Amino acid sequence: MARLGLETSLIDRDVYRRTVARFREAGVALPTFAELEDPSTIPAGVAARLAEVDPDAPHPLNLFRVHWFNDESRRGLSPIPGAIELPPELTETPARIILALGERFPMIRAHKVLAAYGCLAPRVVTGQFDPTRHRAIWPSTGNYCRGGVAISRILGCRGVAVLPENMSRERFDWLGRWVAEPSDIIRTPGSESNVKEIYDACAELERDPVNIVFNQFCEYGNYLVHRLCTGAALERVFHAAAVGRPRTRLAAFVSATGSAGTIAAGDHLKAALGARIAAVEAVECPTLLMNGFGEHNIQGIGDKHVPLIHNVMNTDAVVGVSDRATDTLLTLFNSDEGRRYLVERRGVDPALVATLGAFGISSIGNIVAAAKLAKYYDLGPDDVVLTVATDSAEMYGSEVSKATAKYFGNRFDAVAAGETWGRHMAGAGVDHVLELTHVDRKRIFNLGYFTWVEQQGVSLEDFSVRAKQTFWDGLLDLAPAWDAMIERFNAESGVAARWS
Repeated sequence: MARLGLETSLIDRDVYRRTVARFREAGVALPTFAELEDPSTIPAGVAARLAEVDPDAPHPLNLFRVHWFNDESRRGLSPIPGAIELPPELTETPARIILALGERFPMIRAHKVLAAYGCLAPRVVTGQFDPTRHRAIWPSTGNYCRGGVAISRILGCRGVAVLPENMSRERFDWLGRWVAEPSDIIRTPGSESNVKEIYDACAELERDPVNIVFNQFCEYGNYLVHRLCTGAALERVFHAAAVGRPRTRLAAFVSATGSAGTIAAGDHLKAALGARIAAVEAVECPTLLMNGFGEHNIQGIGDKHVPLIHNVMNTDAVVGVSDRATDTLLTLFNSDEGRRYLVERRGVDPALVATLGAFGISSIGNIVAAAKLAKYYDLGPDDVVLTVATDSAEMYGSEVSKATAKYFGNRFDAVAAGETWGRHMAGAGVDHVLELTHVDRKRIFNLGYFTWVEQQGVSLEDFSVRAKQTFWDGLLDLAPAWDAMIERFNAESGVAARWS
């Protein structure tokens, strides 16, 4: 249970005491899950001090910015999370496709720092992680390891990133600036689809008791923080989009599976607003679509397995997107020729085109999937499809160069721009869209057995209980228990009292 992040009682009192002392010394207080869900409840003293803190610094107060409500400057609060609505001129569907912006999160400019915090906080307040002795191991196919390394830096402990060697150069450059030692970056073989290689490396590291693995793929803190915080934030985005349009409905929430943290927001949106939940994966590695395998470049959505924290039996559809689409659209959105084409030939508002740098590779995958799903269900102008822009193009400049060389002979001109938009936006059809039946869900659910029971040693009981929605809804009881422990921890460290 401790391995899965489900503990709500103190496990090791000595570890807990040392951690309290470290946090007192480092001036670190922990935000509650409730405060990250609704940042207007963050203590006034903390909010006042935040105005003077650089959002990109490893400052303890930046933990209180690990939420969706940062304003454009990333220094203040916005009543509505930052979001961009894409026009039909770009998407070729009348449905309203809206993306919440992950680039407003602190330190890493990606929302995966929220997942890292969701896994870390329960381990801290239950005495399972000792920053004075332990190294924090962060397995990832994208930004989660960056979020974990950033938080480790705040805590004054060693954070180790474990990720595939073929991720973008910019991601490794960022890690190189933030880790304590170059050896704290562990490159595993392969790319997005090589998650098992990450697990193997973590299993080797875990043999040393000094290493604590925060496995986002199986720790329920990741699921819960997104169901609560990302779900509530997206609900706020929807209600803002519906103002003055009484017939507006939330037709679907679309999310790449990845670690299955973000897609947990769909459980909230389905319960609150009746939204369908659609999972996105690469057609080059169609794990959910057809138990398939392969390799792709949609960075951040590692697959060839089903995460333990994916609530499969509540997922309504799977949408496949090609990495050719994401790579070439990344080029279209981030080149002068591409942006000129969208304005002059497609009639897209220049102000909207200027924001397209907010979308990284997996964000573009979500856009294409949202458009495909809208066409599949014949959605119209009263229908909203919500999704997230996990990160921006900031992490993918080298990938634009690679795509330009691979697909366009190192020359991206107006013709290439038109072909890219025509093939991957206008031409995005209903292929590789699977509306899940109960039998389809059971097939996908059962596929997870081979990873989690046979390979990773999760008990059959802990694996099977996940087929019932009562299990997932019951996880909501963890949040108030953890928040009470966080408040007690902060009181014992005395740090929060300094800011009041």
